[in-house]
Parts: sequence; structure tokens; C-alpha cells
Amino acid sequence: MIDFINESRNIFNYAQEKRRDFHRHPELGFKEIRTSKIIEKELQKLGLEVKPGIGGTGVIGLLEGYRKYPVVLLRFDMDALPIQEENEVDYVSRNKGVMHACGHDGHMAIGLSVAKLLSQYKNEIPGTIKFVFQPAEEGLGGALAMIEGGVLKDPKPNYSLAMHLWNEENIGWIGVTEGPAMAASETFNIHITGKGGHGASPHQTVDPIYIAAQIINTLQSIVSRNIDPLKTGVVSVTSVHGGDTFNVIPQYVELSGTIRTFDRETRELVLKRFKEIVRGIIKTFNAEVEISIEDVTPAVINDEIVSKNILQMARNLFPKYKVVNDVITMGSEDMAYMMKDIPGCYMFVGSSNPERGLTAKHHHPKFDFDEQALSIGTALMSSAAILILGMEDNN
Repeated sequence: MIDFINESRNIFNYAQEKRRDFHRHPELGFKEIRTSKIIEKELQKLGLEVKPGIGGTGVIGLLEGYRKYPVVLLRFDMDALPIQEENEVDYVSRNKGVMHACGHDGHMAIGLSVAKLLSQYKNEIPGTIKFVFQPAEEGLGGALAMIEGGVLKDPKPNYSLAMHLWNEENIGWIGVTEGPAMAASETFNIHITGKGGHGASPHQTVDPIYIAAQIINTLQSIVSRNIDPLKTGVVSVTSVHGGDTFNVIPQYVELSGTIRTFDRETRELVLKRFKEIVRGIIKTFNAEVEISIEDVTPAVINDEIVSKNILQMARNLFPKYKVVNDVITMGSEDMAYMMKDIPGCYMFVGSSNPERGLTAKHHHPKFDFDEQALSIGTALMSSAAILILGMEDNN
């Protein structure tokens, strides 16, 4: 039997080296040219069958065990964010205005480490492991691009797994939820057309800034007064653009933001009330409006059987860690598209460390994590992959 804990510790230096190299050279979604070439090369060195250029810059690596089926897909995201890093470390980003501020550098290092570890034990793998390194997870449609590129074919996965380093929790914490884990996400844009004029003569205008303020305030009533208190949702206006100078009421204001929900019924209610509120306020003030709402990703729903097995395995593998089964976040993940018709599990690995000052949250310019999480993630993902491939033998 593979000693996943010790094997993961033995290749920690490899994982750390890869993570720091990715961190020094971050690349935005669909521009992960250098990143994907490194991943392709590393997988080839391990003897995997490698397919580059899937969905743009995505990379697939196939590791076949002592039999071809079943197949488990392991997804690792690659893209960075348009953020100027403020950390003072020797592996700080060298690409101005671009930073790995969400842990994807760690996810790739874990993915390569899992491939390195398990390639040494091909004869003990009861199926095929499909390593998927995905571009453009940060709201740019990378998962859909890879699906269109054939990632769910040749061979078709029977199961799917993914994980996220999670600075919301400290090192020594693992989350495996049975059921909903991450929210569905939509983006919206509201383009308000009023009647501009002099700031000293508001009675001669239809003020789109005042109208926008009413919309922003009233949209919050959807969650507080329309959604069942035992359910949940988020409506956030995150961008407001209008006006150029102090004495002119503008003609236009544009609002944009995000909507997050878990179940279909709540989503439909939120979207219905959203449109009714915006159009009602617009009509009240004799303005005009254009509303656009676009899907970003459905909710991440963990398969109960798969996640229950992994939860018990994690508790056995890490008996001294806090392993919980109630992690639900309003954050979204396009891994949901790959899990939509393939039973799977999305896991979380605690990665912050207050004693070392590693407490910045995701998407913050000072984001960093305790690199011991690389070994934990490698052990957890490797063990989960073997467990799930062998699950059918135990039924």
C-alpha cells in the first residue's frame, strides 16, 4: 500500500520549486504559454501520454494503471490575476500587474507532484488518471473551452476531483462537503440612460446617478425580503461608472456586479425580482435601461457517495487534522461544468498560518500560503484518486 504522507513529504522540495517558479512567472487566463509548456514537459518526463493545446493553453496527461477503466479526472487551474503583488519574498511576481493571488500556483505544483508520486506506482493504480491543467478559471470560461476541446472524451471520465488551497482556514484543516460546496454565479450589467444637464438645475434632468443609487439600495431587498431565510443568495453591485465632472449631471450610468445562488428555485426568484426592481425604478423616474445577465458557472455540487468516501479517507489519513463536512462558500468555480454530469468531489485544504503572518485572503495583493499545504494537498489528492478508482471494486 502506498504511504501517501511520507511520499508527499519526500517530494516537497519538487513541489515547492515548481510552485515558486509558477509564482514568479504568473500568466493571465488563456495566456498561460510558459506555464503550459513547463507542465507539458514535466508530464512527458514522467512518461505520461500528453495532449497540449486543449481549450487554448490547457494540458492533459494520461496515466494508465494496471487496467484502463474506470477513469478519474483530476483538475488543476493555471491562471493568475491582474493584481500587483505587494509581498516581499524572493519568489515575488516578476510580471508587473499580474499575480498568483488565489493559489493556482500551488494547485499546479500539487498536480505535478501527484503525477510524480503516482507514476512511480503505475502497477497499483486500478484505472486511468486523467490530469487536467486548465486555463482561465477566473471567470473567463476555461472549463467550457476545455470541454469544447474534448477534455471529457478519449477517455471519458467516470469520476472527477479538484481541490483548492484555502486561506480562509489554517494549515491542518480539510473540508469535504457532501452536496453543494460552491455557488452558481452570474454577472450583470445595467446601463441607465437619463437626461443630462447642469448640476445646478437638477429639475431639468433625469438624473441617472440618483436612479442608480435607488437601484443599488433596493436590490439588497431581494436577499433580505424575498429569499427564504433558510436558503441563501448574494446580489452585489461591484462597479459604478457615471459622470466626469463636478457640475454636470451625466446622461448615462452603468452598474455591474454579481449574483450568487445554490439552487434553481432561488436563482429564478432572484433573477425575476432583479429585473422587476430595476425596471420598476427606471419607469418611476422616466429613464431608460438595458439589462444584461450572463451565466458564469453553475453551482459545484459534490456527489454524496464520492465525497462521503473521501471524507472518511481524509479523516483516516490525517487523524490529527480538523476534517469537516460542512464547507459551503458563495465563491464560484467553473469546475462545476466538468462535474455537471460526472460524479465528483471538490475539496478544500487549509493553507493560512497566522504564526508566519500568512493570513491575507484570496485575491489580495499580499496573498501567500503556508507551503506545507502542498504536501497535504498532494497526499490528499493522490489518496482520493486511488480510492475512487477502486470504489467500484468494493461495491
